[in-house]
Amino acid sequence: MQPDTFLFDLDGTLIDSLPDLTTALNLLLSELSLPPLPRETVAQLVGDGATMLVRRALPEKAFSAQQVQRFLSLYQEHMLDETRLMPGIDDFLMKHQGEKMAVVTNKPYDLTLAIICELGLDAFFCAIIAADGKLPKKPHPQPVLRALRELESSSETAVMIGDHHTDLRAGLAAGVKTCFCAFGYGNDDGLAYDYRAETSSDLLRLFPAENPW
Repeated sequence: MQPDTFLFDLDGTLIDSLPDLTTALNLLLSELSLPPLPRETVAQLVGDGATMLVRRALPEKAFSAQQVQRFLSLYQEHMLDETRLMPGIDDFLMKHQGEKMAVVTNKPYDLTLAIICELGLDAFFCAIIAADGKLPKKPHPQPVLRALRELESSSETAVMIGDHHTDLRAGLAAGVKTCFCAFGYGNDDGLAYDYRAETSSDLLRLFPAENPW
């Protein structure tokens, strides 16, 4: 059965936010007199939320909740400096506009909403599920299940689309199909999935719109 409900990860799937995440992280490292990290390294650290990103980037003794908050503050200042839609994503969204689509991300809700609105994505998504302190984060299935409830969709006709194994695990646990986006930052950790998109343009091939225009 062809999916009619599309649940999207944000960073590395819908948007290329790596430059701004790297900027904020390196500003934090500079404040701590630590050397900067290249984008390629930061790309390997994202996918599990801000706390895990900062934890992975800092020496164990330097990590604290205060540093996470400082990173988020720095990121908020720079999160729209260079962040853009992934190439080709706008084509998919335009052709599927009006269908059931949601964002399911581990990024804090207020930052997610600001980015989505600034990039004009709010016209396409009926639900935004982000880190709000109430739901567990992916790979827990609850964010995916919450999106299905808000969209009034069933797991049998939904697909979780993301670039990280946390997306695949969350989708699998929620009983939805999964699509791994190899063009993003993450890795599949050897997990099985239903679809694979080498480029963002592959998404329209995998999930063609019923009434393209």
